[in-house]
Amino acid sequence: PDLVPLRIGAEWLARVVSEMPELPQAKRARFPTEYGLRPYDADVLTFTRENAEFYEQAATASKDPKAVANWVMGDLAAMLKSTGKEIADSPIPPRHIAELVDLIGTGELSGKLAKEIFPKMFETGDAPKAIMEREGLKQISDTGALEKIIDDVIANNPKQVEQYKGGKTTVIGFLVGAVMKASRGQANPAAVNQLMAEKLK
Repeated sequence: PDLVPLRIGAEWLARVVSEMPELPQAKRARFPTEYGLRPYDADVLTFTRENAEFYEQAATASKDPKAVANWVMGDLAAMLKSTGKEIADSPIPPRHIAELVDLIGTGELSGKLAKEIFPKMFETGDAPKAIMEREGLKQISDTGALEKIIDDVIANNPKQVEQYKGGKTTVIGFLVGAVMKASRGQANPAAVNQLMAEKLK
């Protein structure tokens, strides 16, 4: 039979191309430039389509895509492995990873507290902020509240204070550690270091 010549319009072709799913190698090439990832991390995160989609949803919702990558490849991957779950079945949705990363970025949550909260996020599916508020785990950055704890630590450790003033400046690590312990890890470490150094002058 005579076949009618097939003419493919440029517009139709462009639409078909635009509707095609992005290939893994294209994602692998795009992630380092778009999210500042190392090529190795991009390889890991694009190993499966589900991995890549989960990461990208979290990365676009956060101010720190590199930190998101660390949580997805580290803590989340470890918990999924230990419970025999796939990332598509993760009890923690991408938006909660993004929220956790941004809470650390704004100083509302310390890295140490984030590590405590993460397993609870996995167990309950709750957002990090909800867990923080429920358990009173917000990082303390208020100068007045920190000074009260620092003053108590200084008063209770006269020997170490004397050593510091005598030139043994490394002892400040002990005093800062005592503040962190007294605050149950909730004190902002950078603020504690600064205030402690000022008070010991």
